[in-house]
Amino acid sequence: MSEVKLSAETRSEFGKGAARRIRRENKVPGVLYGHGTDPVHITLPGHDLLMALRTSNVLISLDIDGQETQLAIPKAVQRDVLRQGILTHVDLLLVKRGEKVNVDIPVVTEGELAPGGNLLEHVLDALPVEAEATHIPETVTVSVAGLEAGASIHAKDITLPSGVSLAIDADAVVLQVLAAQAEEAPAEGAGDEAAEA
Repeated sequence: MSEVKLSAETRSEFGKGAARRIRRENKVPGVLYGHGTDPVHITLPGHDLLMALRTSNVLISLDIDGQETQLAIPKAVQRDVLRQGILTHVDLLLVKRGEKVNVDIPVVTEGELAPGGNLLEHVLDALPVEAEATHIPETVTVSVAGLEAGASIHAKDITLPSGVSLAIDADAVVLQVLAAQAEEAPAEGAGDEAAEA
């Protein structure tokens, strides 16, 4: 998995006004918490953070005010409702090498369904798993090749990388194939009425 180095600064100003000032400087307010420590309020570089978050469950190596580097993963990311490319706040969870964490891994599909115009429904867009903090897979790939209407893929059917285990009921449905909707035939006599009109 990716590890990205970011520099951060502690902050002592809070509230909407302070947050707006931080964002005007192209920075993002955030909170770092975990391991029973008091939350640390920080400011992160906006562009660098945005680029880092393009990778799901990215491992962030944080240098806060020149102190000892700490590892963290994103737990909650808030974006501007109107401008999705603008981050408004981020919560980061402290992690340690070798530590197991619960995260959601995006589900990626490959292959084509059986012919017939059926639809693939993602019941879960991401699969909850437990993984070592520094070895979180970016995605999990599932083959849907040849699946027909009524078929479903459960969490237990998905092959996970070594060291990664499910953090969800093994029988939970992740993907299912829905039958194509047949076009409704015109009601009897409707064609005759149209012709008369």
